[in-house]
Amino acid sequence: MDRQRLDKWLWHARVVKARTSAAALVETGHVRINGVRETAPGHAVKLGDVVTVALDNSVRVLKVVGFSERRGDAAAARVLYDDLQARPE
Repeated sequence: MDRQRLDKWLWHARVVKARTSAAALVETGHVRINGVRETAPGHAVKLGDVVTVALDNSVRVLKVVGFSERRGDAAAARVLYDDLQARPE
């Protein structure tokens, strides 16, 4: 698998609790892919894409490094992305 729907990837990466919440987040314009606002939940993300998500009180910047067929636990979710804000500069 080299691509996955944006809403599905956000759900598998445990950015949100439900896939419908992921779709709503995208539709309302709170998600950017490589700096470009995306409003289609079905937009495909690929390896290397940088996904920026504006949540309630924070912004997460994640680099896509993997995909999953099923939603796993938190440890499985962490291998799907690199958190670009966690790196020391």
